[in-house]
Amino acid sequence: MATPNYITPQGLKRLQDEFKELFYNERPKLVETVAWAAGNGDRSENGDYIYGKRRLREIDSRLKFLRDRIEASNVVNPNEVKSETVVFGATVSICDEDDVTKTYTIIGEDEIDVSNNRISWKAPLAKAVLGKRVGDEVVIHRPAGDLVAEITQIKYGD
Repeated sequence: MATPNYITPQGLKRLQDEFKELFYNERPKLVETVAWAAGNGDRSENGDYIYGKRRLREIDSRLKFLRDRIEASNVVNPNEVKSETVVFGATVSICDEDDVTKTYTIIGEDEIDVSNNRISWKAPLAKAVLGKRVGDEVVIHRPAGDLVAEITQIKYGD
């Protein structure tokens, strides 16, 4: 059985928007260009044709990936989650051994944005805090060594 693709409604919308853009806009224009280039004779030295065919394969591959991810989606709306423990969609604040507090939002694999501390539910930090409560101490396994931190806040939604 495949791993569930947990995702927020916003993340699912982004995947759907990308699919629609590729399928309804970019791909048809490229098919038209490739058809035009194919009509120009020798295809072995026809850059428009060669590049177009390669780009079509890339688009088709991405469309398949997006379709599979969308079909496997298990949408979780953080605004509807009511939990005192950390689950998917939580925004969690942790305070480490050096009294440095950081806040992370646990989201789906297709929504990762490390620069904004939006991490996958499969990330080591997320795995360490899932199921825990405010005040719980967690050990986060990192390549640089284990880090002990305390959960100081759990929020859901905006």
